[in-house]
Amino acid sequence: MNVYFACSITGGRDFESEYRSIIEALLSDGHEVPTAHLADSNVKLVEGQVIPREVYERDIAWIRACDVLIAEVSTPSHGVGYEVGYALGIGKPVLCLYHEGQPISKMLTGNSHPNIAVKCYRDAAEAINMMRTYLKGRIEL
Repeated sequence: MNVYFACSITGGRDFESEYRSIIEALLSDGHEVPTAHLADSNVKLVEGQVIPREVYERDIAWIRACDVLIAEVSTPSHGVGYEVGYALGIGKPVLCLYHEGQPISKMLTGNSHPNIAVKCYRDAAEAINMMRTYLKGRIEL
């Protein structure tokens, strides 16, 4: 399955270890993750080398090509919010994961769109379990 993973870059990297764990699990399960580089500690430097228009066009193409978008939304991010909205707008299923105790926008938690699921996790292992359960349901459809 082609999975677009979205997470904060410029908004903060407090949950980078969770990003890394989720992406490692996706890759070990055999999924294609075009955004796997987002788990790297040097992602701000690497992405800073790409002009904004290229990032936008590349990421929109990746979202259009994906089977599902998984977003770690514990850290507020304009980009992640846009990606989630865009994916929903073109009919993609979206799973939003956030760490327990983090304040999350009501635009996510109150969203009744049939293609979005918003789940709270306590640790990376629980997030991975939720993600795998969600993806299993998508594969069986």
